[in-house]
Amino acid sequence: MNTTRTQDRLRRHRRIRARVSGTALRPRLAIFRSNKHLYAQIIDDVTARTLTQAHDTEVKGGDVTALGELIATRAQEKSITSVVFDRGGYQYTGRIKVLAEAVRKGGLTF
Repeated sequence: MNTTRTQDRLRRHRRIRARVSGTALRPRLAIFRSNKHLYAQIIDDVTARTLTQAHDTEVKGGDVTALGELIATRAQEKSITSVVFDRGGYQYTGRIKVLAEAVRKGGLTF
């Protein structure tokens, strides 16, 4: 069976989402990576609401580390200290890993 990279990623994402769910006490930090940009949002899956979000066009030069710290500060403004990390089916390398480490450095735990 021939599948595309996108189909493979979506299959991995569905597998992850079967186990990962965000609550009001510990929401889900969801990541989306396009070819040019990186997006992060913190979601409460129980109420199906996005609590806060950020993307790399909001930080100077599209710096991924600054994006991680930005989403962490926005989460702490909403009294969120712990999240569940949803890598969105992407490998935990490169920009995804840098973002996760920056979020941890910014004060969120997962």
